[in-house]
Amino acid sequence: MTSPHQIFDATVIGGGFYGAAIAIYLAGQRGLRRVLLLEREPSLLARASYHNQARVHNGYHYPRSFTTAFRSRVNLPQFVRDWPQAITQDFTKLYAIARRNSKVTARQFERFCRDIGATIQRADATLQKLFEPRLIEEVFLVQEYAFNARMLAEQAARELRDTGVEVWFETCAKALHAAADGRIRVSVQRADGTLQAVESTYVFNCTYSGINQLEGDFPGVKTGLKQEITEMALVRMPPPLAELGITVMDGPFFSMMPFPARGLHTLSHVRYTPHAYWMDARGVNPYTRLSAYPQETRFDRMLRDVARYIPSARDMEYVESLFEVKTVLQKNEGDDGRPILWEKHEELPGCYSILGGKIDNIYDVLQKLDTENLPIKQPYNV
Repeated sequence: MTSPHQIFDATVIGGGFYGAAIAIYLAGQRGLRRVLLLEREPSLLARASYHNQARVHNGYHYPRSFTTAFRSRVNLPQFVRDWPQAITQDFTKLYAIARRNSKVTARQFERFCRDIGATIQRADATLQKLFEPRLIEEVFLVQEYAFNARMLAEQAARELRDTGVEVWFETCAKALHAAADGRIRVSVQRADGTLQAVESTYVFNCTYSGINQLEGDFPGVKTGLKQEITEMALVRMPPPLAELGITVMDGPFFSMMPFPARGLHTLSHVRYTPHAYWMDARGVNPYTRLSAYPQETRFDRMLRDVARYIPSARDMEYVESLFEVKTVLQKNEGDDGRPILWEKHEELPGCYSILGGKIDNIYDVLQKLDTENLPIKQPYNV
């Protein structure tokens, strides 16, 4: 049964961090009076925003993509100011440069960090001794943070309430159609199977891996996307490593980052974290593929390699793995850049598709929105 539709100024599809932050921005800073946020899960930030390294980047991760690195440096201070309760700083962050197969040398990495204005210094002897010197050229002490995804979701929920955004959980957007008066009709399915339609002057498609899965008049994104099924292992670190975050780069690339939402660490590895991949296409639902994939951990292989570089890592305890679909722009596979995807669909005026590779890229999105003139074409019906 289809119920009568409601009219909103804007509908944001996807209640991950990007969708929530954009809804807050539209209602709180752009003055849109009726904003609707649709989320297929029962809570905010339940998928890719949670199933990741929980790293707030400061540029170090991207020595082969200056633009991505520099934007991280610019965005980090504002992210820390805006989301302070979710930020974890009480750990020591190290970046180690491998002697073999690394795409950057220690000297190049140090120069790169200084070029983007990122704090860096050589780690002291106690920290250096954690690493196998035959495999590690240099170890640097840097400034990088982690975020607590649960606390981030709690703050986002408060701000959505405070700005008057209406949130519909367990609601899946199915299709977009051009409607009367220049609005867009969004067909949705509620948790009980009820079909409903809402209309909006603007629609923001922030569904991450599902960005191409809307039907109807939605044209799909023009940018080529790659989908990956990834594994993030959750581990309990041994005492020598418990207060550290460590990244070894840039080739034999792995990271052990604090995961504040669980009081654990994530372990990811460039070779073993990606399990499967395919080029994104409409009608190929990434989440269906994920649910059908045999989610068997590769932790043992990750650990075997990590322990070569950091012997004390052998004593880490495996807890479980988070499997998720990661979406990247095909054009950035070679340089590891993580720019935002921003497409304004001229075929469906008022519709935008937005995808970001890093949580702190949200400010690049908001800056882009600042350049858009978002008048309300037709007053909504009360």
